[in-house]
Amino acid sequence: MFVALKSDYAPSDALRKELLGFARTRLGPAVAPRELEFVADLPKTRSGKILRRLLRAQELNLPLGDLSTLEGDDLKNNNEH
Repeated sequence: MFVALKSDYAPSDALRKELLGFARTRLGPAVAPRELEFVADLPKTRSGKILRRLLRAQELNLPLGDLSTLEGDDLKNNNEH
């Protein structure tokens, strides 16, 4: 699971454990994520939807694919090289 924190929070092992524990309590052990990664920002389309396939591709070192709907140009420019 990927988490983008608000500016008044800092990533830490304690926060990671707290979030994983919360998810386990709310969702149950069978469904709760086992891993959590903090990211600076979640990739979104221009309409504000999170591009989950892009997160998956980055995690698995796969080609990023079509980035034409990506909000901003950061990943688009990195993908061209």
